Amino acid sequence: MLITFEGIDGAGKSTQVKKLKKYLTENNHDVLVLREPGGTIVAEKIRDLLLENKHDITPIGELLLFSASRAELVQHTILPALEKRTVVILDRFYDSTTAYQGYGRGLDLDVLQSINAIASSGLVPDITFYLDISPEDALIRKFSEKSIPLAFEENELDRMENSGLGFYQRVRDGYMKLAEHNDRFVLLNACDDPQVLHHKIVKHIVSLFSANRTSTEI
Repeated sequence: MLITFEGIDGAGKSTQVKKLKKYLTENNHDVLVLREPGGTIVAEKIRDLLLENKHDITPIGELLLFSASRAELVQHTILPALEKRTVVILDRFYDSTTAYQGYGRGLDLDVLQSINAIASSGLVPDITFYLDISPEDALIRKFSEKSIPLAFEENELDRMENSGLGFYQRVRDGYMKLAEHNDRFVLLNACDDPQVLHHKIVKHIVSLFSANRTSTEI
């Protein structure tokens, strides 16, 4: 099973990923947690390049770097894990590319869809949890977590964080459109109490496991 978490930076994905991993592990599931970009030696190097704020990368270059990282992760890590019936929890997948590079940067969505399909080897998540938060609230949350004062310097943020509130609003709008048109999306309010969010996520996961079990028996 492939479970993905999506949302703009500061939505609280990492917290919910950790909680879900703990729950599934305690219930005797083999679990592998991964992040995008990253997860392999090559992909982690690409991650460093993408997030360094001293590099100016074009939207097309950004897209191709993210996709290269994803292709490495899917082929070398995700697919082998799924073949062993490991539950894979992924912090971001190709929906991030659609939201960030498509809606955020303005790249052609049809082109993105083709590149996403190639980079992911046609893999589709079983369920995607989208944690929705306004860019303003997300920014305040990230500053609080990093202990960055509101009178911050740009070099204290990574390259993606430096893209501005307008960019993140477009990304959020893109995510909402994806959630509206994809049944696998579960829309959650990222401002809810973390434990409340966790219980909602677990409820969906239990239901999904039950449905898969019934389907297999049939």
